[in-house]
Amino acid sequence: MAEKIDYKKTFKSFYLPKAKPEIIDVPKMKYIMISGTGDPNSEEFEKAVEALYALSYAVKMSYKTKDVPPGYYEYTVFPLEGIWDLIDPSLSEKDKHNFKYTIMIRQPDFLTDELFEKFLAHTKKKKPNPYLEKAVLGEMTDGLCCQMMHKGSYDDEPESFAKMQLYCKEQGYIRTNKTHREIYLSDPRRTDAAKMKTVLRFNVEKSI
Repeated sequence: MAEKIDYKKTFKSFYLPKAKPEIIDVPKMKYIMISGTGDPNSEEFEKAVEALYALSYAVKMSYKTKDVPPGYYEYTVFPLEGIWDLIDPSLSEKDKHNFKYTIMIRQPDFLTDELFEKFLAHTKKKKPNPYLEKAVLGEMTDGLCCQMMHKGSYDDEPESFAKMQLYCKEQGYIRTNKTHREIYLSDPRRTDAAKMKTVLRFNVEKSI
């Protein structure tokens, strides 16, 4: 079996950026995803996150089963990520009930559509969760982005986004849409808000 892949080392540029803005080109990656709407502090959102982790760990631990997936290699489960947007753009960005999102966890390359369906069926039996019905396997690319490591509370993210916007302006880039990606490297249930780390990212293009 190949050497264990740790995303913090193998994919450091995507998951451990510096606490200052930078431009990066993000390639296509494979994810298990669940889309929804509403307050991320709700029980519904928590259930969706639980479904993602249940599936992701089913894939990771499959080497202990009789049918080890072809091409399996050891790896660290990737962190939770989310793409965030507003249901009604005219409402305040502080209204969390107006959020719409797609949360996801990156998957290893060996996970095929057929294997995903197998793990999904197994997880539904072992850990029933209504949000497993919404889980899909797909590929996604962020492409050209501005990103930085945000340190601190989620509520303080606007300060980091302001730094990113200024950096883009100075470097000749413009933001292409209102959505953004967050990659959660800290568990808010176990980490002091001031010490939390979240990768922030939004799409850009070179200004003319």
